[in-house]
Amino acid sequence: MTYTTDTLATRSRHVTARIDPILIVTTGVLALTGIVMIYSATKGKLALAGIDPYYYLKRQLIFFVLAAAVMMAVSLFDYRRWEQLATVLYIGIVVALVAVLVGLGSSSNGSQRWFPIGPLQLQPSEFATLVLIIAIATYCARRPEGLEFRDLVRMVLMAGLPIVLIIKQPDLGTAIVCSVILLVMLAVAGMPGRYLILLVVGAVFVVLVAVNLGLVKHYQIQRLTSFISPNSASSTVTYQVDQAKTAIAHGGIFGQGLFKGAQTNLAYVPYQQTDFIFSAVGEQLGFVGAGVLLVLYGILAWRIMRVALMAKDAFGRLLCSGVFALLMFSVFENVGMNMGIMPVAGIPLPFLSYGGSSMIGFMAAIGIVVSVHHRSTR
Repeated sequence: MTYTTDTLATRSRHVTARIDPILIVTTGVLALTGIVMIYSATKGKLALAGIDPYYYLKRQLIFFVLAAAVMMAVSLFDYRRWEQLATVLYIGIVVALVAVLVGLGSSSNGSQRWFPIGPLQLQPSEFATLVLIIAIATYCARRPEGLEFRDLVRMVLMAGLPIVLIIKQPDLGTAIVCSVILLVMLAVAGMPGRYLILLVVGAVFVVLVAVNLGLVKHYQIQRLTSFISPNSASSTVTYQVDQAKTAIAHGGIFGQGLFKGAQTNLAYVPYQQTDFIFSAVGEQLGFVGAGVLLVLYGILAWRIMRVALMAKDAFGRLLCSGVFALLMFSVFENVGMNMGIMPVAGIPLPFLSYGGSSMIGFMAAIGIVVSVHHRSTR
């Protein structure tokens, strides 16, 4: 078969329209930037400890390749089939969260969150956010006549089970993300405003009861309130945030330069490759580099919301809205935490923070959006 120049150009436009190259390229740029920043944040302390300075770099590259494959597979999967699998996925993630708590998983620093699978430490809570998005979207899409109070109660109970299990790990940050996802998706689904206000008030009441009953650990309370009252927080919490703010301040307008900067190279910032990776960006690339990074996240948010508006059904629109809430709240909380204006909640920076589970989870989320876009532009 022979193709003319016009035919090839037409086919190229059709393919471009279906895959949204801006969304995919932006995701790839963020992930590759994360790989570079993780290497810059870890090579110094690894070398001082006599460990291969490329250790985290190699592992994150592997995570990126696996995550890219997952994103491609999910994007090729018809998003409408997730509705049929929602119940199975929900039961599966609840079982996985229970299994971690009963001792089938591994623990680290007092947290029981992971399943060791070869070189990977699989964290079910990172995938619970995606499963919750699918479950909420399925429930709401099946009620085109509108949501009532009983629907609110059912969805709070449905979301509450995995949230409680995640808190028990303990992983308060992911539990907060799940709560934000629930609130945003209910708003998009058309839940009456008075019920949303009731949900927020109820959540505040539950938190107060949990604190008074000692269900929330003291160090968790300190981490969540340290940005309001730094003097009352423990030295461990304030040290992390203070060092992160110092690193960002040292970056100035244009930064110290890639692979440079005392705070990063001398490993003054704890957990810099994970929760505080933004401080490495601020010190090395400065205000300009950090600003460009936030612009990339803004482009990502724009493309996701664009797909949500283009979606041909309520299920696709709700899926994209849930992914938007997941990614953008994670960015807002993580960056704010690094600058000392948000609580230290242990939420990774999407595509930049070190970790296989978070990388695969965020990439899978983008894959869902690509799938919705593909089937909305056919």
